Amino acid sequence: MGGQAIEAIIFDLGRVILDFDHAIAAERIAKFSDKGAGEIFELFFDSPLTESFEEGRILPGGFFGEIKKMLKLRIDYGEFVPIWNEIFFFSEKNLAAYNLARELKEKYRVALVSNINILHFEYIKRTFPILDAFHNVVTSYETGFRKPKEQIYRHALKALNVTGRQCFYTDDRADLVAAAGGLGIRGYVFNGIGQLKADLCSEGIGAA
Repeated sequence: MGGQAIEAIIFDLGRVILDFDHAIAAERIAKFSDKGAGEIFELFFDSPLTESFEEGRILPGGFFGEIKKMLKLRIDYGEFVPIWNEIFFFSEKNLAAYNLARELKEKYRVALVSNINILHFEYIKRTFPILDAFHNVVTSYETGFRKPKEQIYRHALKALNVTGRQCFYTDDRADLVAAAGGLGIRGYVFNGIGQLKADLCSEGIGAA
């Protein structure tokens, strides 16, 4: 792509560094609701309610209260939280991306930027030792903005102390890559570790 030399690299979390499947939670929640797993999935995953939770505008207790009313749940908050959280898992693809991030950290500023709620993030910190690969972690619930809003990308650039043109970004979603491009960030859709290495190479980026 040319232009200024890359000084920083941003990784997305979900389906890049760590995989997840909301259907796991929907199926477990369905056991405590009159609604089926498919309907539960459609009702609140990627809904205005979960988006508000991911932007930190609703506290965990309030989020659960809304879900309990919506789905007429027959469980309490303490039972709900593990079900909500236990949707994440490592794949070989994720492990390769994580290891690459650790290598890149030796030569570049490396950040993780994620649309995520506080319950999921605290669970990940306790369960998956992945944050050591990053100098900075920028989350939607802490900044108050979800991708593709440009403010969350601006938070990341400020944390990394770089301009958009000095930053490489990989995400599994093309729309989020395109949004970052509006700030000059050099973004590439994540399609596996081989493609990521090729994309990095095209920008003159190599690991330590």
